[in-house]
Amino acid sequence: MIKAEHVNYIYQPGMPFESQALFDINMEVPDGSFAAIIGHTGSGKSTLIQHFNALIRPTSGRIIIDGLDVADPKTNLRAIRKKVGLVFQYPEYQLFEETVAKDIAFGPLNMGLSEQEIGKRVTESAALVGLDRRYLSKSPFELSGGQKRRAAIAGVLAMEPRVLILDEPTAGLDPRGRDDILNMLKDLHHRRRDMTILFVSHSMEDVARVADYVYVMNGGRLAMEGTVAEVFTHGRELRQMGLETPQITKLCDILRDEGIEVDDEVYTVGYARDMLLKLLKGGESDVS
Repeated sequence: MIKAEHVNYIYQPGMPFESQALFDINMEVPDGSFAAIIGHTGSGKSTLIQHFNALIRPTSGRIIIDGLDVADPKTNLRAIRKKVGLVFQYPEYQLFEETVAKDIAFGPLNMGLSEQEIGKRVTESAALVGLDRRYLSKSPFELSGGQKRRAAIAGVLAMEPRVLILDEPTAGLDPRGRDDILNMLKDLHHRRRDMTILFVSHSMEDVARVADYVYVMNGGRLAMEGTVAEVFTHGRELRQMGLETPQITKLCDILRDEGIEVDDEVYTVGYARDMLLKLLKGGESDVS
């Protein structure tokens, strides 16, 4: 569905403040995957995902979306944006209608759909993000931060994209709001297996919790990719890039440095608990 081939992107080419943001990016996002892009601030994450929604075109190289070349001037960009929905960071700032229902309906309305189809999509999209129907008649400004974010995501889902891309979906939320959004995305992916979800995050805990596959950006380059387990085995390399691995991974690194034989693919608390319990049963003196 999404493929990047030797993509380079330069901001303000030929100008005094010319700056290259992406360098020779080659990657594929498998259909139906739940993937994350991680990297420190300025690593090129947000620039990259804007290519996938055709908001910007590569300076050189190709971005292929379901067989359509973003760089080709003949490509219908609206067709790409119907396939790929992009949720910006703090999407609730883009809510503006009188009611939540009208905000969710904004995209389908501009697609020229019938009133009946729009109503159906509003109801279904709200249900997909776990937004109770009683909120649809309320002003979006009466909602909590997490509810506003759900409403904004529902507005993108109402256009029925095949790919959902989110830029820092938990940014600015309190711990409960963050957990709610992550659980909602995980449930959404479970219910819509045909949908590809790609999200940008700087939180390794969030990535470890919900993603299946990870792309690591560093200095505008794709530095690493693989399953969550494969990527987090390179904890020290990630830290050299300015990224923090999950706390439980760092704990296991310390145990390993102390000579305790623990797996190098530990990135969730549940996995670490089971592994340490097994060690305690088999060799309590080693762990203590």
